Amino acid sequence: MPYSSAEWPVRSLLGVLSPPVRQELLQLGAERPFEPGDVLLSEGAHDRHVLVLLSGFAKVTARVENGETSLLAVRFGGDTVGEMAAMDGSPRSATVTACGPMTARVLQPGVLHALMMRRPEVSMALTRIVADRLRWANRRRLEFRGYPAKVRLARLLVELATAYGQPVDGGVVVGCRLTQPEIAALTGAAESTVQKALRELREDGLLETGYRSTTIRDLPRLRWLADLGPEE
Repeated sequence: MPYSSAEWPVRSLLGVLSPPVRQELLQLGAERPFEPGDVLLSEGAHDRHVLVLLSGFAKVTARVENGETSLLAVRFGGDTVGEMAAMDGSPRSATVTACGPMTARVLQPGVLHALMMRRPEVSMALTRIVADRLRWANRRRLEFRGYPAKVRLARLLVELATAYGQPVDGGVVVGCRLTQPEIAALTGAAESTVQKALRELREDGLLETGYRSTTIRDLPRLRWLADLGPEE
């Protein structure tokens, strides 16, 4: 089945590859469906396959020292999960769970390595993605120390809207249905603090929230609140 890069975020693997290379990648491995709650990858496991997400979205979680589970990131159609274990053979560092119906292509490490040798474009794209994720993690740690919770929330919403949002009349729908506890985990804030910040953003006309949905109504002003420039 032919695909277009318009179907995936521009900074995802499938969004950034040239059409011939993307189509070659999409012919590899086996396509597999997942249902809500299915575990795609398990923290600590020693398998090494990579999943190229085609649709839907998944949450990346890991256990912390006190035994609780922390939400680290979300991944959408176009993204990859599991590439680190495929590259260095280490155990899985996190668990990836489907948050709704989704499909993915399963690539064994040998298949991925052969593609990277044959198509350096793939190797360069994956290297950039890993670097982006490391930069994102470092930035998040700095934000926890340097910004109050409301600004951290604004920065998260801008990031989700920019990377995965869908333009609609009068705003941008954030293409990720996160609960308030999950948003609290991603922003490093208490759930009550997130509730208060969301209420203030609604009262200021910056966003609307519905059942597991968020619509940004004034993205430029939200960028200003988040202390972000127009291109960040």
